Amino acid sequence: MTEAYLVATTKPWNIEQYERFVSRAAGEWHLVEDPRALTPELIERIKPRYVFFPHWSWKVPPEVFGAAECILFHMTDLPFGRGGSPLQNLIATGATQTVVSAVRMTGEIDAGPIYLKQPLALDGSAGNIFRRLSVIVFDMIGKIIASHPQPVPQTGVPTYFKRRTPEQSVLPDAATARDLYNHIRMLDADTYPPAFLDVGRWRLEFCDAELGSDSVKAKVMIRVRNQSGQDG
Repeated sequence: MTEAYLVATTKPWNIEQYERFVSRAAGEWHLVEDPRALTPELIERIKPRYVFFPHWSWKVPPEVFGAAECILFHMTDLPFGRGGSPLQNLIATGATQTVVSAVRMTGEIDAGPIYLKQPLALDGSAGNIFRRLSVIVFDMIGKIIASHPQPVPQTGVPTYFKRRTPEQSVLPDAATARDLYNHIRMLDADTYPPAFLDVGRWRLEFCDAELGSDSVKAKVMIRVRNQSGQDG
Protein backbone atom coordinates (compact mmCIF):
# COMPACT_ATOMS: atom_id res chain seq x y z
CA MET A 1 0.00 0.00 0.00
CA THR A 2 1.32 3.43 -0.95
CA GLU A 3 1.96 5.73 1.99
CA ALA A 4 0.45 9.21 1.92
CA TYR A 5 2.32 12.29 3.21
CA LEU A 6 1.30 15.89 3.71
CA VAL A 7 3.55 18.96 3.72
CA ALA A 8 2.20 22.24 5.10
CA THR A 9 4.16 25.39 4.25
CA THR A 10 3.56 28.88 2.85
CA LYS A 11 7.13 29.95 2.11
CA PRO A 12 8.10 30.04 -1.58
CA TRP A 13 11.54 28.49 -1.03
CA ASN A 14 9.94 25.49 0.70
CA ILE A 15 7.36 25.08 -2.04
CA GLU A 16 10.13 25.06 -4.67
CA GLN A 17 12.07 22.45 -2.68
CA TYR A 18 8.89 20.38 -2.19
CA GLU A 19 8.37 20.20 -5.94
CA ARG A 20 11.95 18.99 -6.44
CA PHE A 21 11.66 16.46 -3.63
CA VAL A 22 8.35 14.86 -4.64
CA SER A 23 9.48 14.50 -8.26
CA ARG A 24 11.79 11.70 -7.09
CA ALA A 25 10.22 10.57 -3.78
CA ALA A 26 8.06 7.50 -3.38
CA GLY A 27 4.58 7.77 -1.95
CA GLU A 28 1.50 9.93 -2.41
CA TRP A 29 2.31 13.56 -1.60
CA HIS A 30 0.00 16.46 -0.79
CA LEU A 31 0.81 20.13 -0.23
CA VAL A 32 -1.09 22.67 1.91
CA GLU A 33 -0.21 26.33 1.26
CA ASP A 34 -3.20 27.92 3.02
CA PRO A 35 -3.50 27.55 6.82
CA ARG A 36 -7.29 27.49 6.46
CA ALA A 37 -7.05 24.31 4.40
CA LEU A 38 -5.33 22.36 7.19
CA THR A 39 -8.43 20.80 8.71
CA PRO A 40 -9.32 17.53 10.48
CA GLU A 41 -11.43 16.69 7.45
CA LEU A 42 -8.37 16.89 5.20
CA ILE A 43 -6.41 14.62 7.54
CA GLU A 44 -9.26 12.13 7.59
CA ARG A 45 -9.48 12.12 3.80
CA ILE A 46 -5.75 11.78 3.10
CA LYS A 47 -4.82 9.66 6.16
CA PRO A 48 -1.15 10.73 5.96
CA ARG A 49 1.62 8.67 7.57
CA TYR A 50 3.29 11.97 8.49
CA VAL A 51 2.40 15.64 8.25
CA PHE A 52 5.53 17.80 7.86
CA PHE A 53 5.66 21.50 8.79
CA PRO A 54 8.65 23.35 7.29
CA HIS A 55 8.53 26.95 8.54
CA TRP A 56 4.92 27.04 9.78
CA SER A 57 3.82 30.07 11.83
CA TRP A 58 0.22 29.18 12.65
CA LYS A 59 -1.22 27.29 15.58
CA VAL A 60 -2.22 23.76 14.60
CA PRO A 61 -5.42 22.54 16.28
CA PRO A 62 -5.26 19.42 18.47
CA GLU A 63 -7.76 17.78 16.14
CA VAL A 64 -5.00 17.78 13.51
CA PHE A 65 -1.85 16.87 15.45
CA GLY A 66 -3.87 14.37 17.49
CA ALA A 67 -5.08 12.58 14.38
CA ALA A 68 -1.74 12.25 12.57
CA GLU A 69 1.97 12.17 13.34
CA CYS A 70 2.88 15.83 12.81
CA ILE A 71 6.54 16.87 12.58
CA LEU A 72 7.79 20.46 12.68
CA PHE A 73 11.28 21.74 11.98
CA HIS A 74 12.73 24.26 14.40
CA MET A 75 15.95 26.19 13.77
CA THR A 76 17.51 25.64 17.21
CA ASP A 77 19.10 22.85 19.22
CA LEU A 78 15.98 22.13 21.28
CA PRO A 79 15.18 22.56 24.12
CA PHE A 80 17.28 25.71 23.60
CA GLY A 81 15.40 28.50 21.83
CA ARG A 82 11.81 27.35 21.84
CA GLY A 83 9.40 29.93 20.45
CA GLY A 84 9.19 32.44 17.63
CA SER A 85 11.61 34.13 15.21
CA PRO A 86 14.50 31.71 15.88
CA LEU A 87 16.71 32.93 13.02
CA GLN A 88 16.48 36.59 14.00
CA ASN A 89 16.90 35.84 17.68
CA LEU A 90 19.95 33.66 16.99
CA ILE A 91 21.69 36.24 14.80
CA ALA A 92 20.86 39.02 17.28
CA THR A 93 22.78 37.07 19.94
CA GLY A 94 25.81 36.68 17.65
CA ALA A 95 25.32 33.00 16.79
CA THR A 96 27.05 31.78 13.61
CA GLN A 97 25.88 28.15 13.72
CA THR A 98 22.72 26.38 14.82
CA VAL A 99 21.00 23.02 14.66
CA VAL A 100 17.74 22.12 12.91
CA SER A 101 15.54 19.96 15.12
CA ALA A 102 12.80 17.71 13.71
CA VAL A 103 10.30 17.55 16.56
CA ARG A 104 6.92 15.90 17.01
CA MET A 105 4.13 18.41 17.42
CA THR A 106 2.37 18.40 20.78
CA GLY A 107 0.15 20.77 22.73
CA GLU A 108 3.21 22.63 24.06
CA ILE A 109 5.18 24.81 21.62
CA ASP A 110 8.42 23.16 20.40
CA ALA A 111 8.40 20.78 23.38
CA GLY A 112 7.80 17.43 21.71
CA PRO A 113 10.27 14.56 21.30
CA ILE A 114 13.05 14.82 18.72
CA TYR A 115 13.44 12.60 15.63
CA LEU A 116 16.81 13.90 14.46
CA LYS A 117 18.97 17.03 14.24
CA GLN A 118 21.25 18.48 11.56
CA PRO A 119 23.63 21.48 11.60
CA LEU A 120 23.01 24.76 9.78
CA ALA A 121 25.37 27.71 9.22
CA LEU A 122 23.96 31.20 9.77
CA ASP A 123 26.08 33.20 7.31
CA GLY A 124 24.53 35.28 4.54
CA SER A 125 21.11 36.89 4.21
CA ALA A 126 17.98 35.43 5.78
CA GLY A 127 16.79 34.46 2.31
CA ASN A 128 19.96 32.48 1.63
CA ILE A 129 19.80 30.83 5.06
CA PHE A 130 16.17 29.83 4.55
CA ARG A 131 17.00 28.27 1.18
CA ARG A 132 19.81 26.23 2.74
CA LEU A 133 17.47 25.32 5.58
CA SER A 134 14.87 24.08 3.10
CA VAL A 135 17.37 21.70 1.51
CA ILE A 136 18.28 20.35 4.95
CA VAL A 137 14.63 19.99 6.00
CA PHE A 138 13.70 17.93 2.96
CA ASP A 139 16.79 15.81 3.44
CA MET A 140 15.53 15.16 6.98
CA ILE A 141 12.07 14.36 5.62
CA GLY A 142 13.65 11.79 3.31
CA LYS A 143 15.47 10.19 6.24
CA ILE A 144 12.31 10.08 8.36
CA ILE A 145 10.15 8.41 5.74
CA ALA A 146 12.94 5.93 4.97
CA SER A 147 13.75 4.83 8.52
CA HIS A 148 10.74 5.85 10.68
CA PRO A 149 12.88 6.84 13.68
CA GLN A 150 11.31 6.87 17.13
CA PRO A 151 11.43 10.40 18.59
CA VAL A 152 13.35 10.85 21.83
CA PRO A 153 12.18 13.20 24.63
CA GLN A 154 14.08 16.49 24.90
CA THR A 155 16.66 16.74 27.66
CA GLY A 156 17.99 19.84 29.43
CA VAL A 157 16.51 23.08 30.68
CA PRO A 158 14.34 24.84 28.07
CA THR A 159 15.05 28.41 27.03
CA TYR A 160 12.64 30.54 25.05
CA PHE A 161 12.63 33.07 22.23
CA LYS A 162 9.93 35.72 21.83
CA ARG A 163 8.41 36.26 18.41
CA ARG A 164 9.61 39.56 16.95
CA THR A 165 7.23 42.29 15.83
CA PRO A 166 7.50 44.39 12.62
CA GLU A 167 8.32 47.44 14.75
CA GLN A 168 11.54 45.73 15.87
CA SER A 169 12.82 45.88 12.27
CA VAL A 170 13.81 49.55 12.72
CA LEU A 171 17.58 50.09 12.57
CA PRO A 172 19.01 50.35 16.10
CA ASP A 173 20.74 53.58 17.16
CA ALA A 174 23.34 52.14 19.51
CA ALA A 175 25.00 49.65 17.20
CA THR A 176 28.32 48.77 15.64
CA ALA A 177 28.69 48.33 11.89
CA ARG A 178 28.50 44.56 12.42
CA ASP A 179 25.31 44.97 14.45
CA LEU A 180 23.73 46.95 11.61
CA TYR A 181 24.89 44.40 9.05
CA ASN A 182 23.40 41.55 11.07
CA HIS A 183 20.17 43.47 11.61
CA ILE A 184 19.71 44.05 7.88
CA ARG A 185 20.65 40.55 6.75
CA MET A 186 18.55 38.70 9.34
CA LEU A 187 15.41 40.36 7.89
CA ASP A 188 16.42 40.14 4.23
CA ALA A 189 14.02 37.49 2.91
CA ASP A 190 10.78 37.37 0.94
CA THR A 191 7.64 37.75 3.10
CA TYR A 192 9.64 39.34 5.97
CA PRO A 193 9.41 43.00 7.05
CA PRO A 194 12.78 44.49 6.04
CA ALA A 195 15.09 46.53 8.20
CA PHE A 196 13.97 50.15 7.96
CA LEU A 197 14.53 53.70 9.11
CA ASP A 198 11.87 56.41 9.09
CA VAL A 199 12.91 59.93 8.05
CA GLY A 200 10.03 62.38 8.10
CA ARG A 201 7.40 61.19 5.64
CA TRP A 202 9.74 58.61 4.14
CA ARG A 203 10.52 55.02 5.04
CA LEU A 204 13.95 53.69 4.00
CA GLU A 205 14.08 49.88 3.65
CA PHE A 206 17.43 48.07 3.49
CA CYS A 207 18.60 44.83 1.85
CA ASP A 208 21.68 43.18 0.27
CA ALA A 209 23.98 44.33 3.06
CA GLU A 210 27.77 44.06 2.81
CA LEU A 211 30.03 44.54 5.83
CA GLY A 212 33.13 46.73 5.58
CA SER A 213 35.84 47.31 8.17
CA ASP A 214 33.77 49.99 9.91
CA SER A 215 30.83 50.51 7.57
CA VAL A 216 27.89 48.77 5.90
CA LYS A 217 26.89 49.06 2.26
CA ALA A 218 23.29 48.16 1.39
CA LYS A 219 20.57 48.74 -1.18
CA VAL A 220 17.81 51.13 -0.10
CA MET A 221 14.16 51.31 -1.17
CA ILE A 222 12.51 54.65 -0.25
CA ARG A 223 8.75 54.69 0.20
CA VAL A 224 6.18 57.23 1.40
CA ARG A 225 4.84 56.35 4.82
CA ASN A 226 1.09 56.34 5.34
CA GLN A 227 -0.66 58.40 7.99
CA SER A 228 -0.37 55.72 10.66
CA GLY A 229 3.41 55.84 10.35
CA GLN A 230 3.75 52.53 8.53
CA ASP A 231 4.99 52.13 4.99
CA GLY A 232 2.29 52.42 2.38
